[in-house]
Amino acid sequence: MADATDTRGGPEEVAFKLLYAVAWAENIDLEGWAKTDRKWILDTYAECLLTVQNPAQRVTSPPAEA
Repeated sequence: MADATDTRGGPEEVAFKLLYAVAWAENIDLEGWAKTDRKWILDTYAECLLTVQNPAQRVTSPPAEA
């Protein structure tokens, strides 16, 4: 299996791997019973994809809770 720095699968695959790294760092289980909510997954994946596609535009702090 390729590591997260391997971009042969495209930016979407790298962003998906980054999503799992962020979830692990934040103690969020994406595969177990205690899953997170849809909003967190979609927002975090969008942020990961933006970071992979354009690192200069990445979010430097978490978005404020609405």
